[in-house]
Amino acid sequence: MLEVGHLVKRFGGLRAVDDVSFTLRERTITGLIGPNGAGKTTLFDTIAGVHRPTAGQIRFRGRPVAGLAPHRIFHRGLVRTFQIPRPFAEMTVLENAMLVPAHQAGERFWNNWVARPRVRAQERAHRERAHEVLEFVGLADKAGEAAKNLSGGQRKLLELARVLMAEPQLILLDEPGAGVNPTLLLTIIDKLRELHARGITFLVIEHNMDLVMNLCNPILVMAQGKLLLEGSPDEVRSDPRVLEAYLGGSAAEVSLAA
Repeated sequence: MLEVGHLVKRFGGLRAVDDVSFTLRERTITGLIGPNGAGKTTLFDTIAGVHRPTAGQIRFRGRPVAGLAPHRIFHRGLVRTFQIPRPFAEMTVLENAMLVPAHQAGERFWNNWVARPRVRAQERAHRERAHEVLEFVGLADKAGEAAKNLSGGQRKLLELARVLMAEPQLILLDEPGAGVNPTLLLTIIDKLRELHARGITFLVIEHNMDLVMNLCNPILVMAQGKLLLEGSPDEVRSDPRVLEAYLGGSAAEVSLAA
């Protein structure tokens, strides 16, 4: 589904992503781990179009996307979430979800006069779809609340709901477990598994080793901008390079095995 070839992203003299190559197979949940500063978020940003690559190729479903604007990549079905969700705080949860679908007739103000039936019909369809998605992620009872009133975990669920409104094929998830209480984290994991069963592919940045080892296969490990290893959870747990680079020697062995 996704092919990354010899990807480089340089900021001045810093090679934040340094000759990284990998392939994502369809219908997988792939983990992306590494210490802070390893280049994981820069890799996400480059794949999603936030940064133009310095060198290398990115192909999504066989078509080149390197250097395309983020909205064009988004509309092709490759979407991403952020570690810190930023919903439109004063808008309701439902309105946040309804904003996502592209090419809405009501975005052109004159259509609200000259094509009012079309605008109303489309808005009805988006409202129904948004209610379905909010029901799926467990936020149906929050639909009428302002997004600013949601907890950190609920904002993660709203972020997931918003990307689902785009009918994605591949979702780049940036630390879905960060700042989430254990109960909501279990909910998020269950929803990811259900979406995976429906055919959605995931690439997940995460520091929670329990989450990664139980949810993801394969796992990519980055260190100092380079791809250190790609393997199964068991291979990652036992590889001495990972133990040294990620958490540091014997301490890492205990943490990764936990």
